[in-house]
Amino acid sequence: MGLFDRVSDLGKGATEKVANISEVNNLKRKILYEEERIVEIFADLGKKYYKNPDEDPAVFRALCDDIDARRRRIKKMKFELNTLRGCKMCPKCDAQNTEKNIFCGVCGARLPDPEDEDFTSLEENDYYTESSNQFFNADSTGNIGL
Repeated sequence: MGLFDRVSDLGKGATEKVANISEVNNLKRKILYEEERIVEIFADLGKKYYKNPDEDPAVFRALCDDIDARRRRIKKMKFELNTLRGCKMCPKCDAQNTEKNIFCGVCGARLPDPEDEDFTSLEENDYYTESSNQFFNADSTGNIGL
């Protein structure tokens, strides 16, 4: 029966590996969809502003909020993807770390943990959100009021 057990274990391992690969591909596809949708929303935002720069800022804010919500989903899916791969990515230097690490081995930054309250918060220096608050302060010539 030892040979049968080994073959059975080998089959289980292969099945788990295929399921893992399938889940990784599914997450990659979802991330790609969200990123493409963000590009479409940016284009829509630009068109609306170009056609009517005096539009109610709430219209633009709704699109910016949609972008931020999608970015949070992407952030969470990327974390899940890296977890499936058995690693954590540093948010500061993009170094790959083992799952057990709490801090980055390269730069010392704290690695993300989904249980943290601020896990899905967006970074202040992110180009999607950095100028979104200033966007509404721009005058008709495109100068941003600081």
